[in-house]
Amino acid sequence: MRRAVFSILVENSAGVLSRVAGLFSRRGYNIDSLTVGVTNDPKVSRMTVTVTGDDDVLEQIEKQLSKLIDVIDIKELPVDESVNRELVLIKVMCDASQRQDITAVTNIYRANIVDVAEKSVIVEITGSQSKIQSFIKLLDNFTITELARTGITGLARGSADL
Repeated sequence: MRRAVFSILVENSAGVLSRVAGLFSRRGYNIDSLTVGVTNDPKVSRMTVTVTGDDDVLEQIEKQLSKLIDVIDIKELPVDESVNRELVLIKVMCDASQRQDITAVTNIYRANIVDVAEKSVIVEITGSQSKIQSFIKLLDNFTITELARTGITGLARGSADL
């Protein structure tokens, strides 16, 4: 089993997301993460879909997606040939004495504290999934009350594009 990240250019119209997600559910495939946003062309959106499966399943997913009428182009983003990032917001319970420890870890990971309340902070971190997992593991000594992930988004390195 391996994880694949697909970058998909689609028409920016109503129902496209539903049709793509429906393809996965009809075939019993799970989506690990999904991000969607308009590109520099307002008629086109980019979907980044992360899925896990064996090579045959991943090849089948790519072929089925390319058959959808709204799909303009699809490309797998290999780890070594692309830049993939994720944004995560993490709410951590803490008192004034613990804030300094959280700030130290946050600084090491180049994360940002974006909200400070009397008994909590919200940390924003952007990076690879391994960096984010490592950061979350360091926060195990604290109480994480909420966590929101955007899912992976990515682009091919260099001049390669869709």
